[in-house]
Amino acid sequence: MTHLTESDVDKLESLNPATGDVVGVHAIDDAASVAAAVARAREAVDWWTGLGFDGRKHILGLWRGVLTRRMGQLADVVHQETGKPHGDAQLEIGLAIEHLAWAASHAEKVLGRKRKAPGLLLANQAATVEYLPLGVIGVIGPWNYPVFTPMGSIAYALAAGNPVVFKPSELTPGVGVWLADALAEVVPASAPGALLQLVIGRGETGAALCRAGVDKLAFTGSTATGKQVMAACAESLTPVVIEAGGKDALLVDADADITAAADAAAWGAFSNAGQTCIGVERIYVHERVYDAFLAELTAAAKGVRADIDGQLGPMTLPSQVDVVRSHIDDALARGGRAVVGGPGAVGERFIQPTVLVDVPEDSTAITEETFGPTVTVTRVGSMDEAVDLANAGKYGLGSTVFSAKRGPELARRLRSGMTSVNSVISFAGIASLPFGGVGDSGFGRIHGADGLKEFTFAKAVARQRIKPVMNLTTFGRDAKTDTAFATLVTALHGRATQLGKRKRRG
Repeated sequence: MTHLTESDVDKLESLNPATGDVVGVHAIDDAASVAAAVARAREAVDWWTGLGFDGRKHILGLWRGVLTRRMGQLADVVHQETGKPHGDAQLEIGLAIEHLAWAASHAEKVLGRKRKAPGLLLANQAATVEYLPLGVIGVIGPWNYPVFTPMGSIAYALAAGNPVVFKPSELTPGVGVWLADALAEVVPASAPGALLQLVIGRGETGAALCRAGVDKLAFTGSTATGKQVMAACAESLTPVVIEAGGKDALLVDADADITAAADAAAWGAFSNAGQTCIGVERIYVHERVYDAFLAELTAAAKGVRADIDGQLGPMTLPSQVDVVRSHIDDALARGGRAVVGGPGAVGERFIQPTVLVDVPEDSTAITEETFGPTVTVTRVGSMDEAVDLANAGKYGLGSTVFSAKRGPELARRLRSGMTSVNSVISFAGIASLPFGGVGDSGFGRIHGADGLKEFTFAKAVARQRIKPVMNLTTFGRDAKTDTAFATLVTALHGRATQLGKRKRRG
């Protein structure tokens, strides 16, 4: 294994987390090179915007074709840099391709100019609204899903008409290079600037991107880092989209399909070695089916193995191993029990699935994002109690409900941006649905129509078609006009006020 020398301090090594082998070496972008990247992206703004929806759809379609045909090649890069199994890497790439297709094909319908009713008071006006691109979008991506997650911003920003400057995680720079190179292949050589510009580095590079004059920045990562991103962007009043941490809950009602719920819980908790912001970390189970559910989940957890050839890969971020260990230790110290795994499940690079029960609600295993293959299971007397416990935390990203009769009702009561009913994490794969959280999980939305609009500004236009019967915006307005205006407003809205008073008296 080779390491950087003192003369290579401006270089970044990408390592395979399963073996420690060097995957690639990349130059680090400093503040000057980040600013230059944003400038190159700025040169592409007029060209990319000028292509219109159809022109952008064509180029994004070509890019989609490259991603699809070379999916295996990209999956290998993801596998090398994150350690996740090839099949899981392919799954996230396939879902990213689906989102790219949706964004490109629906941009015009969502963002294009639409007529709006002007109302009776301004019936002489024609009103329209459209959503125009902001300019250059900065994207700071995570390492856990290095294709799917940043593409939720990149694809929608591009489809909306914005060039992008992308900073991939320092753990997965090769994935970012691959994506940018693939798009460059299908962009005409005559195109000015850079449509998808890449900058590589650690936190300093991300901070430089925040301060480099982008028109909006989309960030995915921890809540703590999200606050730092917001502070840096606030210096220049740069708006942000923050998709931060989660502590997602899964509710199991008394009438749920227990086998399906346990299978979904295992996948939601352990897939990608638990390194999923919308992964299941807490489970609340109705007391009538608690024992049966726990038996099913225990069996499922024992059938999953984390190793180089297992269903789970290593912990991509080495420091996360200590976080997972501390959460398990805290849960056990407070009276919890490990029915699967436990302290011995935490290795140097790999962590085996761990199922914890009888964990107090103030344990860090309940209150803080673990981001590892662990899950707590709590017995509740009712779904009302389950909802209250699920909503008690500071996070509000995703959630899951298993219930034969009350699924939609319970889903609406959960304080989270997204909820899956009788499945797990399905909302992330549905391109037409918005994705984002509340509370410490962040704000703003990617995906769907909301995701397209997130990278635009609303442009409203009022055009006078004919002269008004009453000209209200003139210093020549007289008392007669004022009286006529008051009479019209009263006729339009006064009756509704009177009806409201009568209903209150009744």
